[in-house]
Amino acid sequence: MPTAIVSLLLSFISLSVPIAVAIVIASAIGLYFFSNLPLIIIPQRMFIGLDSFPLMAVPLFILAGNIMGQGGVSKRLVTFAKSLVGNLQGGLAISCVITSMIFAAVSGSSVATAYAVGAILLPAMIAHGYPKPMATAIQASSANLGIVIPPSVPLIMYGVSTNTSIGKLFLAAIGPGLLMGIALIIMVIIWCIVTGHGKNDANDQQSLLASSKDALLALLMPTMILGGIYGGIFTPTEASAVAVVYGLILGVFVYKEIALKDIPKILKGSVVSTSSVMLIIAAASLLSFLVSRSDLPQLLSAFATDNFSTKLQFFLAVNLLLLVVGMFVETSASILLLAPILAPIAVIYGIDPVHFGVVMVVNLAIGMFTPPLGVTLFAASQVAEIQVEKVIFATLVPLVTLLCCLVAITIFPSITLFWVNS
Repeated sequence: MPTAIVSLLLSFISLSVPIAVAIVIASAIGLYFFSNLPLIIIPQRMFIGLDSFPLMAVPLFILAGNIMGQGGVSKRLVTFAKSLVGNLQGGLAISCVITSMIFAAVSGSSVATAYAVGAILLPAMIAHGYPKPMATAIQASSANLGIVIPPSVPLIMYGVSTNTSIGKLFLAAIGPGLLMGIALIIMVIIWCIVTGHGKNDANDQQSLLASSKDALLALLMPTMILGGIYGGIFTPTEASAVAVVYGLILGVFVYKEIALKDIPKILKGSVVSTSSVMLIIAAASLLSFLVSRSDLPQLLSAFATDNFSTKLQFFLAVNLLLLVVGMFVETSASILLLAPILAPIAVIYGIDPVHFGVVMVVNLAIGMFTPPLGVTLFAASQVAEIQVEKVIFATLVPLVTLLCCLVAITIFPSITLFWVNS
């Protein structure tokens, strides 16, 4: 049955059928023709897949990200980042990376980061003489930090699907997220020096004192959310609710950039985004159940142990697999489909499941940026109003930078586990 379902699933995906629909249809056909299980198992397993308290954080973090973008939080974060580094050559591009890191610390979404930050900084970079393809590539690669830096929706998915502590995953992702952000900043500085771009980025720069005062409450948002989680004040799910309430207070009453008439539109956009994610989660739960009832996990485990004698060989094979999968399959679906299968095999090789989860998310984050189908690349290109084909060459430098980070995160577990074990 699993072979038939996987074959059907790949066929549907190749025909551009939406991933959630493809999973459900392939599972239903497999159940009907190759199993004696009743079809009533389909809605039952899909409901069970959604019946999880940690998953409540997903729609709330999506809503928090939309509120931040609409309520003026992202705009003030951009102004603050520009005041920090705007006097440097390439300061605008550096501020793009810094703002994406801060924004990601609340929204947990790469696509939301690409739209919210890109809508402000991409026009500014282009106006200051940055080539549009490179400006788009910098924004798209920076936005990928959204699913690595906690709180991260994909890390929540991994924790739920593998019964791994979400709090430990969030702690473990701090080091890799900072490493990737710093590497992108260094890349931007070197590129600007070599090409001569970004010399006039200090124009229209506010003073640090003025921007800090204006952005203080916005900067408190990620500090409060992450500090509350790591301090044991509230769970990641409760933190998502706090983020929504705090974002609404800022947007409606403090910055006054959200009118009451705007709230239904924000809620509608969040519901649409949440629905697509939750449908994928429900469908993937069904498929995971069917796979778990077969001998596929045991066969894959036996294949791995027979063909990869060392942990490094296994990691190399998994990284290549996830990079390719991340280019074509939505991140949440990739995690929910592959994590329950790969994580137990990783444990056989002595790999910490927390470390493996972070490596998995970093792989998929890079895949989201990689041509030809990287979703954040499409989002940033849409904001910059440029065809994706014209950006592909410009992605090579940030892509190599992020791949070097992936190698370091894979080989040196201490980058991931330092905060967890300290």
